[in-house]
This record gives sequence, structure tokens and C-alpha cells, in this order.
Amino acid sequence: MEVKTSLLDNMIGVGDMVLLEPLSEDSFLGNLKKRFDHSEIYTYIGSVVISMNPYRSLPIYTPEKVEEYRNRNFYELSPHIYALADEAYRSLRDQDKDQCILITGESGAGKTEASKLVMSYVAAVCGKGHEVNKVKEQLLQSNPVLEAFGNAKTVRNDNSSRFGKYMDIEFDFKGDPLGGVISNYLLEKSRVVKQPRGERNFHVFYQLLSGASDDTLRKLKLDRDFSKYNYLSLDSAVVNGLDDAANFRTVRNAMQIVGFMEDEVQSVLELVAAVLKLGNIEFKPESRCNGTDESRVKDKNDLKEMCELLGIEQSVLERAFSYRTVEAKMEKVSTTLNVAQAYYARDALAKNLYSRLFSWLVTRINESIQAQTKARHKVMGVLDIYGFEIFEDNSFEQFIINYCNEKLQQIFIELTLREEQEEYVREGIEWTNIEYFNNAIICDLIENNQNGILAMLDEECLRPGTVTDETFLDKLNTICADHQHFESRLNKNSKFLNDHSLPHNCFRIQHYAGKVLYRVEGFVDKNNDLLYRDLSQAMYKANHSLIKQLFPEGNPAKVNLKRPPTAGFQFRASVGTLMRNLQTKNPNYIRCIKPNDKKASHIFTDSLVCHQVRYLGLMENVRVRRAGYAFRQPYEPCLERYKMLCKRTWPHWKGPAREGVEVLMADLQIPAEEIAYGRSKIFIRNPRTLFFLEEKRKQCLQDLATLIQKIYRGWKCRTHFLLMKKSQIVVAAWYRRYAQQKKYRNIKSATTVVQSYTRGWQARKLLRELKYQKRCEEAVTTIAAFWHGTQARLELRRLKQEARNKHAVTVIWAYWQGTKARRELRRLKEEARRKHAVALIWAYWQGLKVRREYRKFFRANAGKKIYDFTIQRIIQKYFLGLKSNMPSMSPIDKKWPARPYGFLDGVHTELRKIFHHWRCKKYRDQFTEEKKAVYEEKLEASEIFKDKKALYPSSVSQPFKGDYLEISKNPKYQKLNSAVDEKVLLADVVNKINRANGKGTPRIFLLTKKNFVLADQKTGQVKASIPLPDVTSVSVSTQKDGFFALKLKEGSASAVKGDFLLSSEHLIEIITKLHRIGATAADREKLKVDISDEFLVQFKQDKVCVKFIQSSPKNGNSVSCKRKNNRLLEVSVPTSP
Repeated sequence: MEVKTSLLDNMIGVGDMVLLEPLSEDSFLGNLKKRFDHSEIYTYIGSVVISMNPYRSLPIYTPEKVEEYRNRNFYELSPHIYALADEAYRSLRDQDKDQCILITGESGAGKTEASKLVMSYVAAVCGKGHEVNKVKEQLLQSNPVLEAFGNAKTVRNDNSSRFGKYMDIEFDFKGDPLGGVISNYLLEKSRVVKQPRGERNFHVFYQLLSGASDDTLRKLKLDRDFSKYNYLSLDSAVVNGLDDAANFRTVRNAMQIVGFMEDEVQSVLELVAAVLKLGNIEFKPESRCNGTDESRVKDKNDLKEMCELLGIEQSVLERAFSYRTVEAKMEKVSTTLNVAQAYYARDALAKNLYSRLFSWLVTRINESIQAQTKARHKVMGVLDIYGFEIFEDNSFEQFIINYCNEKLQQIFIELTLREEQEEYVREGIEWTNIEYFNNAIICDLIENNQNGILAMLDEECLRPGTVTDETFLDKLNTICADHQHFESRLNKNSKFLNDHSLPHNCFRIQHYAGKVLYRVEGFVDKNNDLLYRDLSQAMYKANHSLIKQLFPEGNPAKVNLKRPPTAGFQFRASVGTLMRNLQTKNPNYIRCIKPNDKKASHIFTDSLVCHQVRYLGLMENVRVRRAGYAFRQPYEPCLERYKMLCKRTWPHWKGPAREGVEVLMADLQIPAEEIAYGRSKIFIRNPRTLFFLEEKRKQCLQDLATLIQKIYRGWKCRTHFLLMKKSQIVVAAWYRRYAQQKKYRNIKSATTVVQSYTRGWQARKLLRELKYQKRCEEAVTTIAAFWHGTQARLELRRLKQEARNKHAVTVIWAYWQGTKARRELRRLKEEARRKHAVALIWAYWQGLKVRREYRKFFRANAGKKIYDFTIQRIIQKYFLGLKSNMPSMSPIDKKWPARPYGFLDGVHTELRKIFHHWRCKKYRDQFTEEKKAVYEEKLEASEIFKDKKALYPSSVSQPFKGDYLEISKNPKYQKLNSAVDEKVLLADVVNKINRANGKGTPRIFLLTKKNFVLADQKTGQVKASIPLPDVTSVSVSTQKDGFFALKLKEGSASAVKGDFLLSSEHLIEIITKLHRIGATAADREKLKVDISDEFLVQFKQDKVCVKFIQSSPKNGNSVSCKRKNNRLLEVSVPTSP
């Protein structure tokens, strides 16, 4: 069950100032201090959030807190900036209302952090997805870039925004961000050339010198030593807790994420370096012959280096610092500049250069983050702008800033009253007019087109003749003398003549936040914001592309003699546009307050906070909210919170919520004038009534808690008793079982002992009987054995005597037979000797005849026979040697025995060919049809890639597998396999290269005889199916990469989205199979294979060049692809070590 909470639960002090009782400035400050001391930095004034800067990290911005405030009612939880952000986001998403969040407060109050928290919360609760996350990341990463170039360290804040920023975040109908547009207001460009004591220049200068590499600084002609640059203050160059080197890396990374190209980043850094170099240019006076003074550059080294950075001729810029050309109609007058004027021109150029660079950065960021679609978007605006400023010395910048705050206060009062009135009308409650201070009279004093201060300042700047700040003040004294909110020393009202707190060169304006004294010194110059035309034209002549964009007025072909608009005019127009923009949106306010000037935690300075409460108009805001009804709440939450105070509504009310609330209030006897019933809400006039309800609820909750405790304790005791009773029964049952088991074991043991003794006695008795029987049997056996032995010995003696008689006869017969045999042997030997002599004599006679015949034959044909016999023996020996030294049966074995004789050379060669053909045939006979096809593909791959692509040699030893994914067996790809009708010849995972960033997306590549298919690797969904006749050619490089481009036929349906640039580890096999399919098909042309290190690929309507370069291996040996610009993708292939 979800537990409902409320703003009023566990409240420290008062969470909503509207409920503060009694209402006074002291009680207001006391409530803020009490909540601040308990780390409650957020407080409401109705729907306005007051934010105190804690100057420390608090655990209230975790992801868990984001989920806690997500989709919750504004007053449902304790005050938090997340509650306001969630309310604005849900109103935009669900009610289709454009929103704006106005963040105001003085420097160091936490405005920038508040805007970051709002944007991070919106990014966390909106939708997810690759494109949505990319947009959110770009919107968030625009902050570090703008902070580096627009923020600086001041005495009040280490990261003070020195410009006003308004960002429109655009959403689609689902509430997902599509992009954004940033507007900037009044960059404090005077800080570029001069900073007050204890403050720094803009962060980017220090970040560049601290974090850039030595090579980068050498290219920019810079040194890390801050003291070498006049525009950088040294007393606060290093800030505790601020790592400029790390922040520089963060800014570089943020610029890459936002979409800056590398050459654009380099151009920006060159301009920043040029500003530093510009500050080091110094001048010396030089007298001319006509008596006039002119200026010359002292040391031209910095000027030379600056000109080299910007591509400007040194002589052109040097002349622009020494001369000024004034054009009037057809006349040109050239005057020299003295040293003071030269320094003014240098500083004016530095300020304009940096200011225009900052405006270009904002424009460039807008190009990257703006929504791509033209449809109407929902918009949430976030305004982070300087608060009201009252210093000891207030000048033109403070006057402009306070004017902007007057306009914001005016629109704040108008929109707050309008919101109150609309809610009263919507709820059907009578509206009563509220008395409040309308600061329109102050706004009119400043911005009136005829008699306004800004109009008179512009008129004074355009007036011919001598124009000074004193003449401007005289004009103010003349025209604004009778205005009740304007004071000066020479005002017509004589009471100010004795006011020594008002100097002669100052005037005072009674703003809504108090009186502010302005010193007119510098008003005219700062409003003019004059940059000499000679400097603009010199900048335009630069060979630097960015400089030409920043100084378009320097184009000689477009010379405009009309005076440029003043700074005051431009700012007034910007504020007017901002006010019109805010009028169209539903406002949400965050008022930031700085608790102390020491930037320390746990310190609350009453005077400082009181000053901010006054100039922020917070008391006025509370009074406006309390002028009608101080508290309002929908009927359902109200009834749910207070229903226990009435017996008729407790515990459940059956009817409508409004009737239940009416019954509840009637039962509590709340006076009718204290409450009003709207259509969906109850309105309570006095906070005392609400606190009365809370006190009654608190008492009732205590009574209910006591009742719940009583019932719980009774239930707990009964439960314990029943558990003990049940346990006792179980214990008794187990004990009885144990006792019976023990008794049974004792009886069983005794029975076993008796049985064992009885069985022992019976066994011993049986043993004795068996032993006696055995002895009787052994005695009979012994007597019988002796008897049989006697009989056997008698028979043996008889047989021996008989054998001796037979042996004597045998010996006599043997001697007789031997005598006969020896006689026969002697006879046969004599006869054999006679036959051998005859044979020997015959053999000698035959040999004599043969020798005589042979001598005749040898004399006639002996040489030829010997030669033939010798040749026959040599050939026989050759073949036998060849047989024993035969090489292996491998067709790639090149070995063959050496020939022993020269006359066998031809035979030796022919036999080698015959043997090789024979073993090749034997080897081929072992092949299956599939293996034959593989070797044919290998042969075709050799014809295409051998000696042309460096990747080919490593592919020779790798067999062509074809189906690397086993798509027919893998159940993961069952759906994809069923979607392909034909047999899959090749299935592999390839990377589809994205033109936008050069990164690869994994895709499944399927090849059949008619098509090739690309599918998603995770889901198996088919992304593209291309008929092979539409593929005209394929392009690869000569290097060891796996990139290849499939080029489609122009005009075909498949070529709508352009060609395919893919990367695969099996490039040789894929292209070989494509080429083989094209070669075997009769209905289409043979596929063309282009091998080159640079080729064009068609992406939709654009042609992109893909260029392959060799690079040294840095992060491994992987091939990387990067987008260099819109027309070039560069592939870096590591060289082999």
C-alpha cells in the first residue's frame, strides 16, 4: 500500500511561506535561517521555489531522489527544485503547455547550478533511446563549453556567469527532447581587457594555458606562464578546488560531443590565443614633423605572432593601430592615433573579437542541437540571468542588468496575478483586486522611446559635437528632473542639494529592490561600443575563415556608412524579445539566495539575506499570494488527510469528495468566511485555520496510534500464548514418543541377548557331534589306504620283472638291425663314388666344347653385347635408385632425385612430369564435389587478389567455410532463416559503416544466388535485401583492412539509400563468392572489382570519398575509421611491425 505524504508532514519551520504566521520580514528571515540550519535549502512561496546556496554537497540529488519526485504532486513532498522541474515537465508533456523556468539571484547564489539541476532532472525522467540520449547528451554538454567561454572567477563566486543565458528545449509529443536553441545576453566583454582585484579573466584563457599539450601551445605560439600576458590577472590566477587542466579536457570532449569539427576547435583556440597576444601589444609615442603625436608599436614580436595566427599582413594591422579613416559621403579623412587612442583601439578589438567569438559559439552550438524536424514542438525555456546588482561603484553594466531585472519583476507580478486570477475563475470563486506596487513606471523611466534614459543615451551618442558623460547627465537632469523615481545632485528638487551621499557625476534610481547610485563615467563609451572601421577591414583581410565570419562589416564591397546600433539599443531589443517569449509560456520561478559572502557552509548572514529578500521582492510575492486565500488543495487529498477528524468520514467516505469535505468542515465548526468551495479545490483564507486542522489531525493521529498500539499488543500477546500452547503440545508429544522408543529399545536389547546365548549353546552341541563323526570317517579312510598301498606295491614288483625280460629281447634285435644297415651304407657309398667320377669327366668335356665355341663367337660380336649389357645394368640401377628415393605424394612437393648420367636427362624430365601428373590425379581422385568447389573458389580468389591486395596472402591458408553462423542450426536465427527462400551460400557478421561518425554497426550478411541480405544481429530483423543484378561493382583497398563498398546500379529501387560501406574479417571470401555468382549467371554482367586506396561511395544524395592511409600502431593493430568532414571518411590501417 502506498503511503501518502504531504508538505506539512515532519515540517521544519514552514515549508511554504504563504502559511507563515505572523508574516513579517523578521519571521520570514527566521524561517529561512531555521530551515537552512537543518540543511533544508528549498522553501516555497506558492509555486515559487526559494533556493539557498549551501556551499557544500548535499545528498539530495541522487537517482533515488529523482524517482521519489517523479510524477508526484507539487505539494506532496518536502520543497525541492525537482518538484518544480517535474511540475513543469508534466504540464508540458500532458497538458501541451509551453513552460519557462526563470532563475534569478545575485552572483554566487547558485543560479548556474540550479539550471544544471533542472536540465539533469528533465534528462533523467524523459524517454530513452539512442537518438534521445544523443540529444540529451548534446544539450547537457553545451554547458561546459559556454561556462568555459562565458564564466569567470569573481570575489563572490568562483564560477560566476558573466552573461545571461536563455535556452529553449524542444520536445516532441511524447515528451522526448528533440533539440534546443540558446540565446545569450550582454556578455561582460570588458572583463577581457581588465579585471577587478581578486578576480580572473574568463576560464578559457587559464584552461588553455594549463591543459593544452606542449605541441598545441607551440602551434599557438603560447607559453604556460600566466605572468607573460597582460590581460590575465595574477593575484587570482590559481583558484582552490578548480582544476583548469582537467576542465580543458572536459571542454574539448564536450565540444566534440556537441558536434564541433576538429578544424573549428583549432580555429577557436587560435582566436583565444590571438586575444592573449593582442593584450601584449604596447605602444610608444612618436612626434611628426607637423607637431602632431602618433603611436608606434614597441615590440613587434607579439604583433607578428598574432598576425601569423590569424593570417593577417603585419603592416595592415600595424597601420590600423596607428591611423583612423573617417568616411563621410564621398570624402575620406585619415587621422593619426595617439598612444591613448591606440590602446583604446587595441582593447576595443580584443573585446569585439572575444564577444563575437562567443556569439559564434552560441550560434554554432544551436546549429548542432536544434531540432531537425519542422513540425511544431513543445518548448521548455530555462532562463539563467544575472540578478539585481548594487555595488559601491555601479556603471553602465549594472544599469543594464537592473533594467532587465525590472522587466522580469514586472512580468513576474503580472503573470503571478494572472495565474491567481485564472485559478479563481477556473474554480468559480469571486476575484478581488489586489493592491501591489507596479514597477511599470520605473521600466518606462528607462525604456521610454522619447524621454527614457536609454533613448537619451542613444540620442547623446548620435549627437554631433562634443559628447561627454557630463553632457548626458545634464540632459537627464533636464528631462527626468520631475520623475519621482529619479534623483541627482542638480535635480530641480532643492532637497537634494544638501545630500552629500549623491556625488555630482552620479544619478540615483529608486528601483523596486531599492535605491541604486549610478556613476555616469563610461556610460557613453560603453554604449557606443565603437570599433574603428580600419580594424574591421584589417580583420576581414585575414586568411582565417572564422575571422571573416566574425567581421562581415569589414568587407570593402559592403561598406555601410550608417552608424551601428548602440549596446543599449541592442540589449533593449533583446529584452523585449525575451519578454514577448516569456509572455507566451507558463512561468516557473526559482529565486536563488546567497547566505554569506565567505562562500562557507553553515553561515547565515542576516543582513545579506535580508538585502536579497528585499530586492528579489519575496515579501511582495508572499503578500500577493496571501491577498486572497492563503492555501488551496484538491478535495481528494484534503479528505484523505483530515477524514479521521469526523466520525462520518472515518474510516471511509462513500460519496463524492467535495461533500465529504463539506461534512468534515461543518463537523469541525470552521467559520464559513474562512473557507470557500471551488469546483475541484477547497480554499482556506487564513493560515491559522490550516494550522488548527493540522493540530487536530496530530492529536487524532496520537489517539489512533494509541488504539493501534493497544490492539496490536493484545494481538501480539494472544498470538504468543497460542504459540506457547501449541509448542507445549508438540513438546509433550515428542517426549512421549521418545520414552516409548527408549522402552522398546531396552526390551529389544534384552531379547537379543537371550537369543544369542541359546543359539550359542545349540551351535556348540552340533559342533561336538560333527567332530566325532569326522574322526570316525578319518579312521576308516586310513585303514583302507594302507590296504590299497600293499596291493599296489605287489603289482609293481610283478610289472618290473616282466619289463626287464622284454627289454633284453629288444636290445638284441636292435644290434642285429644296425649291423645290416652299416653294410648297406658302405655298398651305396662305393656305387656313388663311381657315378660322380663319370659326371665330372662329362662336365669337363662339355666346358671344353663351350669355351671353344665362345672364343669363336666373342671374336665376331663381343663389343655390342658388352655395351648393351652395360647400358641395361645402368638403367636397371637408375630405376632401382629412383624407386628407393621417390618423393612424397603431395602435389606441392617440389623434390626430385638428381639424374646420375647426362644421357638420361630427357628421360629424367619426362619421368618427373609423368610422376607429378600421376600423383595429382591420385590427389584429385580423393576430392569430393564440395572440396573441388572450394579449390575452384580459391583459384578464382588468386586471380582477383594475388599481388593486388595485402590481405590476400593471409587468406590462402584459411578455408572458405561459407556459413560461419550455422544459420540453419542456430535457433536464434530461425526466423531469419525462414525469411530467406534460397540456399544461403555465405552467412557472416559484418560492420555497416555509418557516414556520420565512421563507426560500425554489427549486421548479419547473408548471400544467396539471387540476393544479399543485411539483418540486425540482435533481433534478426531484415534491414535490407538487395538483388545481385543491382550490384554493379565492388571497391576495396590494396591494404590489410576488411573494408569494401558495394556499389548499386543508379536508378534502381535498391539505390534509394545509396551504396553500402561494410567491413568484414572474411572480405576475400565474400567478394570471391559475389564475383563467382556473377560469372556463372548468364542473365547479368560479370561483377567488376576495383582495387584502389581511394574511391567514392554514394550515400543518399551525397558522394563521400573513402581514403585509406597507413598509420603507426598506437592502440593495438585495429583499423579505425573517422569522419574528417562531410565529404571524407579516412580509414587508418596500422602498418605491420
